[in-house]
Amino acid sequence: MKFLRNLLASILGSLMAFMIIVGMFFIFMVLVGSAEDGVVVKRNSVLEISFMAPVLDYTGKDANDPFAGLWTEELGLDEILHAIEVAKNDEHIEGISITTGFLQAGMAQAREIRNALIDFKSSGKFVVAHADVYAQRDYYLATAADEVYINPVGAMDFKGLATEVLFYKELQEKSGIKMEVIRHGKYKSAVEPFLSDTMSEENRTQIKELITSIWNVMVDDISESRKLSPQDLNQIADTLGGRTPEYAVASGLLDGALYFDEYEDLMKERIGLSEDEEIEYVGLRDYIQNANKRTIRTGSDKIAVIYAQGEILGGEGGKDYIGQGLIVEALHKALDNKSIKAIVLRVDSPGGSALVSDIIWREMQLAKEKKPIVVSFGNIAASGGYYIGVGGDKIFAEPTTITGSIGVFGTIPNINQLADNVGINAEQVGSNKNSVDYSFFEPMTDTFRAAIEESIEETYETFLDRVSKGRNMTVEQVDQIAQGRVWSGVDAKALGLVDELGSLDDAIAAAAEMAGLESYGVRKYPNYKSDFELFMEDFGSAKAKIGESIIQEEIGSEAYRILKEFKQFTKQEGIQAKMPFSLNIK
Repeated sequence: MKFLRNLLASILGSLMAFMIIVGMFFIFMVLVGSAEDGVVVKRNSVLEISFMAPVLDYTGKDANDPFAGLWTEELGLDEILHAIEVAKNDEHIEGISITTGFLQAGMAQAREIRNALIDFKSSGKFVVAHADVYAQRDYYLATAADEVYINPVGAMDFKGLATEVLFYKELQEKSGIKMEVIRHGKYKSAVEPFLSDTMSEENRTQIKELITSIWNVMVDDISESRKLSPQDLNQIADTLGGRTPEYAVASGLLDGALYFDEYEDLMKERIGLSEDEEIEYVGLRDYIQNANKRTIRTGSDKIAVIYAQGEILGGEGGKDYIGQGLIVEALHKALDNKSIKAIVLRVDSPGGSALVSDIIWREMQLAKEKKPIVVSFGNIAASGGYYIGVGGDKIFAEPTTITGSIGVFGTIPNINQLADNVGINAEQVGSNKNSVDYSFFEPMTDTFRAAIEESIEETYETFLDRVSKGRNMTVEQVDQIAQGRVWSGVDAKALGLVDELGSLDDAIAAAAEMAGLESYGVRKYPNYKSDFELFMEDFGSAKAKIGESIIQEEIGSEAYRILKEFKQFTKQEGIQAKMPFSLNIK
């Protein structure tokens, strides 16, 4: 009987494997066929921009990979900006319709897309926007349009920026699971949630000044587009003067309240279509496929753009986290390639491992002895993210970039109280006085804490030294603006932490100028494994991602964010140079 069960299980397993292989082959053939056909962009088309997926700086997708995007939905900022630039000179594209809702992009990314849309209008083509609901970030992006409309029964959010920090001190006391914390920097509030149940005045000050600075950039940009003074915009925000479509139109935030069919009628008039004719829409994701086949920058000489995005964890790295493996490999490839004359490092990172940050910093130092290196900061370049960037010759940041956070900390989980509560006693035996340095089941000893504090101080002093030499400042000057405090790009430039305010394109242009290039192409690094390769080599990770999606759907996105933040802290190893708090600006 047992033999028959095993035989049946083997047969079923073989059949399932065969069906999976056949199914994947069928998908492959369909995708190859669709990739070859491409998307046909008809005359008088409207490019429809609707961001339903997260935006990363760089996805590393191969334009010729038929499986690209099959398991992942993210869009690359580089692809989005390129597509808008291609559409600007595409005779088949009459204009752009923005219908996005709940944009999943950082403020710096939103600003770069917004500026690209404004540049698109310089061609004489139209940009219009419509939404059922405008969150503040969506509205900020939409104000790049000539006209902005909303559903008559929709909703509008325009009240100023805010954020929330969660504290876990009482949770630790109730659960018996504690995070032992050692830090340097009075503003190093990444670990504050484990030490207190309330926000310190230092932390409150830096968050208030940071989000106010970012809000002021948004207001200035909206002011220019909507022809409303910053004072009027702040008055509207303070009085919730845009809380309904009617109020938003009356206050000048919007041009009208229209149903989508009425909005389409306006576009038909712009294009010259009759009422019974249909608008030829082309979606952004589809248009990107076509745009990727067109090259805007050309030349035998190249600028290498190396993307470093995500938390700094070490190892090989990938599109979601930074490891020394791929970044160092990319630097070496750029140096070895004779056609590459300069390098741009694009950083979007809250930081992480201090050790890995220093390894990358050292490679940056070696690389810039051979070729110019310009650094471009995206949404966040904080702590370790700033650490690796300070190794470049010149630093660009967006006005809304969150940067600085020059400080370090260490966290070690401890379950001594929980062990006592459940009746666990751990006994240690060692050959020497300090051979047993730490146990999760015992309180941290003074000797061990002193050793960690010494390492924290040494790492902080090294961090200060790196910034001092990279920014031509004294260590004392750096220390005054360090202490783990974060700054906006505007404030960072005023303090000398960055050289210029500008986009990735500005950084690329600066690198070309430093290399003496007038015409050049761009080569992007690193080369990530394709979705198909990752799927085939690790079914486990695919199942894990499915599991994460199910959990998030069941408990809600906010509760899932809390769970993920706490989990990340427990997984940190070594001394951390990391963003001082999880910042979800709304």
